[in-house]
Amino acid sequence: MPTCTFSLKDLNSLVKKTLKKSELKDLLAYAKAELEDISDDEMTVQFNDTNLPYLWSVEGLAIFLRGVVGKEKGIPKIKIHKSPEYKVQVDSSLKTIRPYIAAFVAKGKKINDHFLKQLIQMQEKFCEAYGRRREKIAIGVYPAKKITFPVFYKAVPPRSARFVPLDFMKELDLAQILDQHPTGKEYAWILKNCKKYPLLIDYKKEVLSFPPIINSETTGRLSMEDEEVFFEATGTDLDSVNLAANIFAQLFFERGFNISSVNIGYARKPTTTPDFKTEAMKIKKEDITNIIGIDFKDSEIKKLLEMARYDFANYKVTVPAIRRDVMHPVDIIEDVAIMYGYDNIEPLDLKTYTRGDTFDIQRFIDTVREIMVGEGYQEIASPILSNKELLLNKMNIKDFGCVEIKNYTSLNYSVLRTWLIPGLMDVLMRNKHVDYPQKMFEQGTVTVNKEGSIMDYERIAALSCHASVDYTEIKQVIDYLFKMLGIEYEIEDAEHKAFISGRVARISVKGKKVAFIGEISPIVLNSFGVDMPAAAFELNLTELFNALK
Repeated sequence: MPTCTFSLKDLNSLVKKTLKKSELKDLLAYAKAELEDISDDEMTVQFNDTNLPYLWSVEGLAIFLRGVVGKEKGIPKIKIHKSPEYKVQVDSSLKTIRPYIAAFVAKGKKINDHFLKQLIQMQEKFCEAYGRRREKIAIGVYPAKKITFPVFYKAVPPRSARFVPLDFMKELDLAQILDQHPTGKEYAWILKNCKKYPLLIDYKKEVLSFPPIINSETTGRLSMEDEEVFFEATGTDLDSVNLAANIFAQLFFERGFNISSVNIGYARKPTTTPDFKTEAMKIKKEDITNIIGIDFKDSEIKKLLEMARYDFANYKVTVPAIRRDVMHPVDIIEDVAIMYGYDNIEPLDLKTYTRGDTFDIQRFIDTVREIMVGEGYQEIASPILSNKELLLNKMNIKDFGCVEIKNYTSLNYSVLRTWLIPGLMDVLMRNKHVDYPQKMFEQGTVTVNKEGSIMDYERIAALSCHASVDYTEIKQVIDYLFKMLGIEYEIEDAEHKAFISGRVARISVKGKKVAFIGEISPIVLNSFGVDMPAAAFELNLTELFNALK
């Protein structure tokens, strides 16, 4: 979750009210945020909702808090000046690479220290979290006076364009930037399969930036005292790119800048950004009463929704253009409850009384975990969300049913894990400084797509790593486990790319394959940077439990 640092004095200035340190905790709760630390004028805030990126800036937070404290109500105001002289021409060659762009020009006020720091922080947080590490959205800001319009957004061969990237002293072509510049190396994966790369240049053929990688040192470095700023956001999703332009335009407007629109010359359908057209949604009073449990008056509903920065009239709710998270009337009703205060909602008495108990399979799982602890293995816990690089590529295997997250916020957590041994290997990689032997296990849920059916399984995996570990040692561990459980099993040779051929086997119970066991392949060890041999097994506890029944 994003963690941001703000100046309390700056926040108070934008909220137009002096907020006491003692009341910040309660006020931030309305924004699903927590005050992590406050020292002198600096406050650190963690946001627990990634669906409202406009809040990750002090300007956006101030907009929200002005509603909460009653300084303003309804949709925040903004004025956009139509400016036909500002144009970005989009080449059709970007269609399969990075096809969308939104832009605006902000001018009429100097950038001060507070705003420059917030602008940089917001740009980084937005691109990393909401923009999926720049893959979905990347943002560039430039001194507009150094740009000659129109600007051209196109795709070019990697060696065809050269410029001095930020924080460098020499010219590099686009391929060299990905190979030599630290930022290029970090984000080169985004353009891994592209034969051409995106490029922004102005009318005089001066390079502005190489999206989504880095700006030009000449035209792409913003500094204090700049009075005209050109903003652009490029990406793979049109709605998200437009949302970025709306949010940042609102932030600049909050700082007193005049916002001028930019004409975007798409080949098929030219448009103008930022686009602050609002959307409206109908809600029902009875739904509010049924969901929250309180029969609000119409005037109370209006007040609460205007606190949350909506417009409200006759149960028609207008959503501000800096939000794209409202998908259903329930989302709006949730904001009614938040503004009213969950602590103010009276709990209902229980009407049904039941006796809590543990499922039989959970008792079985707990017994297995206790046995593994008794064998001298340390239990670890890793996230259920993972990524294909860890689960497949590093483990030297092909996809056997990954369930992908459609709107993930981080590539590191873009799929549900399909097995547990990769998590153990990741822990091993991060603990190479710890003395050997290292013996660990994990028990948890894995999710596999089997011919269109999504299946959850409870599994347990164990791994041993030290200089003399071998197949015999890990087999002794599973021998003892099954003996303690009173289970007989059969073992047969198998092939598994994550293990050494000839030193891997499958285990079956009552004809059901429930586990694989073996020595980890050197290919896998090398991919994790582990220079000690390792052996492991993974046991499907759900299948084993069902086989025993």
